Amino acid sequence: MQSPWKILMVAPLFLLLSLQSSASPAYDDSSRPRDSNGHTCVGCVLVVSVIEQLAQVHNSTVQASMERLCSYLPEKLFLKTTCYLVIDKFGSDIIKLLSADMNADVVCHTLEFCKQNTGQPLCHLYPLPKETWKFTLKKARQIVKKSPILKYSRSGSDICSLPVLAKICQKIKLAIEQSVPFKDVDSDKYSVFPTLRGYHWRGRDCNDSDESVYPGRRPDNWDVHQDSNCNGIWGIDPKDGIPYEKKFCEGSQPRGIILLGDSAGAHFHISPEWITASQMSLNSFINLPTALTDELDWPQLSGVTGFLDSTVGIKKKSIYLRLWKRNHCNHRDYQNISRNGASSRNLKKFIESLSRNKTLDYPAIILYAMIGNDVCNGKSDPVPAMTTPEKLYSNVMQTLKHLNSHLPDGSHVILYGLPDGTFLWDNLHNRYHPLGQLNKDVTYAHLYSFLNCLQVSPCHGWMSSNKTLRTLTSERAEQLSNTLKKIATSEKFTNFDLFYMDFAFHEIIQEWQKRGGQPWQLIEPVDGFHPNEVALLLFADRFWEKVQLQWPQILGKENPFNSQIKQVFGDQGGH
Repeated sequence: MQSPWKILMVAPLFLLLSLQSSASPAYDDSSRPRDSNGHTCVGCVLVVSVIEQLAQVHNSTVQASMERLCSYLPEKLFLKTTCYLVIDKFGSDIIKLLSADMNADVVCHTLEFCKQNTGQPLCHLYPLPKETWKFTLKKARQIVKKSPILKYSRSGSDICSLPVLAKICQKIKLAIEQSVPFKDVDSDKYSVFPTLRGYHWRGRDCNDSDESVYPGRRPDNWDVHQDSNCNGIWGIDPKDGIPYEKKFCEGSQPRGIILLGDSAGAHFHISPEWITASQMSLNSFINLPTALTDELDWPQLSGVTGFLDSTVGIKKKSIYLRLWKRNHCNHRDYQNISRNGASSRNLKKFIESLSRNKTLDYPAIILYAMIGNDVCNGKSDPVPAMTTPEKLYSNVMQTLKHLNSHLPDGSHVILYGLPDGTFLWDNLHNRYHPLGQLNKDVTYAHLYSFLNCLQVSPCHGWMSSNKTLRTLTSERAEQLSNTLKKIATSEKFTNFDLFYMDFAFHEIIQEWQKRGGQPWQLIEPVDGFHPNEVALLLFADRFWEKVQLQWPQILGKENPFNSQIKQVFGDQGGH
């Protein structure tokens, strides 16, 4: 029989794999053990904080708050079972430590999920104890000195080392690393399954047993007998014998939308309800299994390829939905080729997942939006690791040459510049983080410092109290944007024309303020870094306005047959 620890490590398989490809730009040419240790520490402090605050909110014991947390979790992916196993393994020690007024930092250092290595600074989220740290930690260790937990070596806890999981781990890792669907019977890079790089990321396949049937292709024989491009339009009009695809789509200039992006484009999002004790309920974690199997990304709600209605009450639509509204023949023709931690440096590792055939498929609009990780990293000295303008030029040209060899003639590529991320510190540093709202003890400045200390910050350069460093990061971002602008104005390609667009976040802030909002409301509250759903949809709106004004040819014509398509085919099979 497997040990309880092995069992509980099996259950959160998707969680751990998601964290391996998290929004931190650690996805690089090499992996650092400190990153893994840092994420473990962050996870421990977060969970212990929630347990402590649940006890406070409900005026209950720590034992009751742990059981309450587990009761909220869904059964899917064995999340509830895993939670109860964790309580069984660590609960008694957590109870003893929290009952002795030790905070989450002390608990996690005592249980060795957080470690202060020799010569390294002490990393903590909460204010330090009144007594010295050394004395407090010694006192905490005395409380649990007889615990068998501390004898357990976490170095051997890799769930993928278990023989029973080795194959599935490898397949899931490949799906994440290569950005291709986990379930794809015909290997055409499209799937009938939503998550694990399925149709949340690219249009849903309508025949997963035929590799010649997929979204975005030109119709086979005008789709007389089957829907070869999955846009829901096929068959023959009995009134005149003309194929519907020919009648409604010929000459309408169909086109797809493809995003080459990072975690912002994939819409990285951790729900505040997952860590805010005062808001937590049975409904809080309903979407957690979906989020974990989508790498904590929500592309189905993103500003470029989102196809679901907004969850935040804003009426703006994604670029894909606007293209579909303009021409219903574009149905399902979207691809979100984004990766958490992606940059110009590592795009070559997963750009092959882009699906477009030069001769068989319709043209596409490609958005190149690596907006952060060429200047963002979590290293203690982030500047040397930033991409230089020269290196960016080389990386982007390599990408564009690849696109030119794969895209159909008549495509369009738009290079997005990098933002000035100084607005993060300026608008968030003195505000309380969701973990600090109950007791007014954790601001975003504290969070940034904690992540920087552990070297797991998504962007040390901008998420820093060091104004000089923030300025240097913005200066490099501006240099890289100028490089992209230079490429767009000087380089020519045979299969697509090339454009440049500024990532003008200040314009989005101004628009939001006109609506009565505040700048901080445009940032993801848990990580304090990514643009949230509102910001992404406002970006889509601004993008559409600029393209319509400056380069209307990119969008194609408005299809006069849209109403007839709706009349005959309804929702065209949905998404």
